[in-house]
Amino acid sequence: MNPFSSGTRLRDMIRAIRACKTAAEERGVVRKECAAIRSAISENDADYRHRNMAKLMFIHMLGYPTHFGQMECLKLIASPGFPEKRIGYLGLMLLLDERQEVLMLVTNSLKQDLNHTNQYIVGLALCALGNICSAEMARDLAPEVERLLQFRDPNVRKKAALCSIRIIKKVPDLAENFINPAASLLKEKHHGVLITGVQLCTDLCRISEDALEYFRKKCTDAVVKVLKDLVNSPYAPEYDVAGITDPFLHIRLLRFLRVLGHGDADASDSMNDLLAQVATKTESNKNAGNAILYECVETIMNIEDNSGLRVLAINILGRFLSNRDNNIRYVALNMLTRAINFDAQAVQRHRATILECVKDSDASIRKRALELVYLLVNESNVKPLTKELIDYLEISDLDFKEDLTAKICSIVDKFSPEKIWYIDQMLKVLCEAGNYVKDEVWHALIVVISNAPNLHGYTVRFLYRALQASTEQETLVKVAVWCIGEYGDMLVNNVGMLDIEDPITVTESDAADVIEIAIKSHNSDVTTRAMSLAALLKLSSRFPGCSQRVKDILVQYKGSLLLELQQRALEFNSIIEKHQNIRSALVERMPVLDEATYSGRRAGSLPAAVSSSNVTSVNLPNGVSKPAAPLVDLLDLSSDDVPAPSSSGGGDFLHDLLGVDLAPSPSQSGTQKSGTDALLDLLSIGSPTAMNNSSTPDILSLNLESKSSGGSLDRLSSISSIPAQVSSPSVTSPIVDLLDGLSASQPTIEANGQQFPSMVAFESSSLKMTFDFSKSAGSPQVTTVTATFANLSANSYTDFLFQAAVPKFLQLHLDPASSTTLPASGNGSIIQTMRITNSQHGKKPLAMRIRIGYKANGKDVLEEGQISNFPRNL
Repeated sequence: MNPFSSGTRLRDMIRAIRACKTAAEERGVVRKECAAIRSAISENDADYRHRNMAKLMFIHMLGYPTHFGQMECLKLIASPGFPEKRIGYLGLMLLLDERQEVLMLVTNSLKQDLNHTNQYIVGLALCALGNICSAEMARDLAPEVERLLQFRDPNVRKKAALCSIRIIKKVPDLAENFINPAASLLKEKHHGVLITGVQLCTDLCRISEDALEYFRKKCTDAVVKVLKDLVNSPYAPEYDVAGITDPFLHIRLLRFLRVLGHGDADASDSMNDLLAQVATKTESNKNAGNAILYECVETIMNIEDNSGLRVLAINILGRFLSNRDNNIRYVALNMLTRAINFDAQAVQRHRATILECVKDSDASIRKRALELVYLLVNESNVKPLTKELIDYLEISDLDFKEDLTAKICSIVDKFSPEKIWYIDQMLKVLCEAGNYVKDEVWHALIVVISNAPNLHGYTVRFLYRALQASTEQETLVKVAVWCIGEYGDMLVNNVGMLDIEDPITVTESDAADVIEIAIKSHNSDVTTRAMSLAALLKLSSRFPGCSQRVKDILVQYKGSLLLELQQRALEFNSIIEKHQNIRSALVERMPVLDEATYSGRRAGSLPAAVSSSNVTSVNLPNGVSKPAAPLVDLLDLSSDDVPAPSSSGGGDFLHDLLGVDLAPSPSQSGTQKSGTDALLDLLSIGSPTAMNNSSTPDILSLNLESKSSGGSLDRLSSISSIPAQVSSPSVTSPIVDLLDGLSASQPTIEANGQQFPSMVAFESSSLKMTFDFSKSAGSPQVTTVTATFANLSANSYTDFLFQAAVPKFLQLHLDPASSTTLPASGNGSIIQTMRITNSQHGKKPLAMRIRIGYKANGKDVLEEGQISNFPRNL
């Protein structure tokens, strides 16, 4: 006989295919067999039709096309015999799906078989319908399936219930027809029928609100009774799994109870005692028992509140965390993450076990446990939890360090009780995983350090020791060189010693050594080296004996291929050689950075159009003043986030840099060079136009530094007069002090002639704000507003912060406030000046929204308001 004739057995064909050594040989065998089957189909060979169909199903599972045999399935289904129908329905489920149009041809055969006297044929039809039923078939055959839910044979009832689930999902409108038959299945004794019936009821509740209400009222007690009987049932060999009677039915019933109890207090009350019984009586030493306990915990968490039950559920999850099975621990961590929203205190009791999971060898468990620990942190436990995490950071895997470092930094930043603790923890993180610390984190650390003058010595000594131990952590090196450059004299003289530290002996040469090591380290990038050069320049001023050594180091970088380093080396060398008289002023310590404002901007709490005190204002194209990010200006060497100075001239540049306004008075405009030109000549950086096109000035470590590639400081000592005006309360000495005795003249401001009355702009029960107005001659669109704040309460206010936002046609610049503390009962005031430029002067009036924040009795207070009653003609 031809081995590929249609009469060969399926087993022979499988053997022939398995004997093939290459894919080409296999394709040849399949091609020949398919050709033989097509020939048999064309000859209408009824004797071997079911055998050919079996071969086609195997070929289909191998991935070859078999669409030519679809009609043969229909012929087999129409056959009267059970063997032919079985192969036909099996082929129907494998070769076709609900998208095939030919499927409509089988609807009539299915209807006949659903009404067949042979229960096995009825079962075949139900299986096929439950697998490939389309919406049209569901509508046509739903009455037959509904009737079969009451069939005498339990296997048919079970299959009918499964088929009903498919029907109601395809056509939700038919759900109401199955409510009563499904409810009757809950009284079944046969576990197979009961499981499918419970699942049908569960799906009905999810699809139809009417069904949910019906089952809550009519069936909750019945379901509770079924589960109670199951829990208390004696040993039954037929259903026993690991000593538990039918855990599959347990789980289905618990899920159904979860749906019934969610959002319904009465239904939840009726099942509370049973859930407690399931949670306490189920053994947890077998996987089947753990599955039931997990579903029980899910149900307890999803029904209405019962604090005792939830504590019991969380304790079960705590036991899961001690299980050796990683899957059980993972699902327990997932559930505890959700449970923390219900009872955080109960979850806190398992904190030690959760911390151990952070150290687990399984990466998934580590990550999930770390997320849970992050949610558990609060003000009372932040110190021990952070200590545990930092200790583990030392030995954690490299692929886990990034996530762990980010979480530790976030925890320390969010819950820090005091600055010294914050600095300690952040420095420990930098020492262990500095390469994984993001830029905004160490920027924030420098802001905090600058705002803690009593900790400057302690911090710089800590960083000096750390930098001596290792220079591998790049971020640690950046923070260390910045601090040593700023507070190197404190390091050498052991200034600001705390009780918790021991004095160290550091010479001026030692401080320069550690910076030189950092700058020459192969790990250092251009930012680190640039910061190191600036730190060396500062040390040359603080330690005159190191000037020659610093100069020798700078000379090495005068020919650097990196423009940033080359430019710094040239400029710093020029300062050391030719401008000794002003070097100390140029490299004096950085002013205190505004910690509160920076924290607000970093958290995203300040809107883009709000100007806050102590923040340099940057003019945006839409005419709204936006506070420039302090850390971008102070720490980012290559930032392009801050726009370049506008075309208003070099006066804005110097104002942004030093808080000084060099604009000449009107009487000087025709006879004397402007202050801007004088400054540009002073720094030899070209015309104002060139200055406007240059990048934003870098004030990383210097208070005054030229960034023009073609400029030098050679003419600095030859200038004899620069007009200057102090426009910011934060600048305590005029530019004459900065330039070592150079004369300065104060320009006068001419009155506009028109007087504007003072106005009470804002008043509440605790605060009063008054505005005074003035204008300069020749600039009617510019209004200077002096805001005076008075405290009406008996408590003094601290951390005072005023913010304002204006429409797009206005430009707003806020000068720093005179103080951040507002005395009580009007015994003092805070004064803050702002300048408003109205581009629609004479057409649109001024308008402003304000926000005032302060602390009263240790509590944060925020007051907001809108001002629209400004005097006319402003």
